[in-house]
Formats: sequence, structure tokens, C-alpha cells
Amino acid sequence: MQRIGISGHSNLTAATVPLVADGIRSVLEQHASGGLVGVTCLARGADQIFARVVLELGGTTEVVLPAADYRERKVKPENAAEFDELLGKATTVHTMRFAESNRDAYMAASEHVLSTVSALVAVWDGGPAGGYGGTADVVAAARERGLLVTVVWPDGAARG
Repeated sequence: MQRIGISGHSNLTAATVPLVADGIRSVLEQHASGGLVGVTCLARGADQIFARVVLELGGTTEVVLPAADYRERKVKPENAAEFDELLGKATTVHTMRFAESNRDAYMAASEHVLSTVSALVAVWDGGPAGGYGGTADVVAAARERGLLVTVVWPDGAARG
């Protein structure tokens, strides 16, 4: 059973979504035959694309929510149905002990993800984090732990 986490940009352009899905799929297909568990914070963008691909490949998902108020405070109305659908398909949902969603909660949730996986897929353009707990910080933390990090940033990918 392979446990793989995700970190990545939430502000992907519409044209980037299928490119990233294909990139994630090519990484995860190598691990799907022995059983695959995808561990995600389920943010819009990379995390939700990853969750869909894991499920398509017959794997299961585990969700780590950064804070008790994450759904009501951070999930935008236009993304609520997809978030709720993917959350409902998770085998487990762990909510961090933060009351409010903030940068510390995001990094703590990502650290929790890293503590439960053997590898990380990073949908990352290689730039610095836009704030504490961003993708660059999670990639650095994963590398410090000695986790295998596979960066997915296909030609033509862009952030919105």
C-alpha cells in the first residue's frame, strides 16, 4: 500500500487543470497496482485534482482539514459542491486542532500529511511560497524529512 501526499497551487488556470491531472496521473499510475492512498488537505486546485485522480485509479483518499472553520470560511461557493463530494468519498477525515484557518493551520496540516506518507506530489511552479505554509514551504519540509518529492508542472501550466 503506497501512501502519497499532495501539496500544490490552488489558483490554477482552467486550461492548466487537465495538464496537471495528466501529470499527476502519470506519477500515480506507477503506484496504483499495489494499492494507493492519497492524503490531501482538499484545497481547491491541485489538492482536489489529486483526489480525483487517486479515486479514478481505484485508490482511496484521506483528508486532513487545517481547522474547524475550514469548510465555512475557506471553501468558495463555486467550489463547495466539488469539495463536499470529495470530502464524502474520503475514508477518513482528520481536522487539526485549530479553530480558525490561517497560515499556521495550513502548515500544521501539511506537516501532518507529511508525517503519514512516503512520498509527496508537488504541483509547483518552483517559485517561493506566497505566505507561510505555501507549496515551497511544504516541499522544503518534505525534503528535510527525506521524502521522495515529485514536482508536477507541465509545459503550458499557469496560475491564475
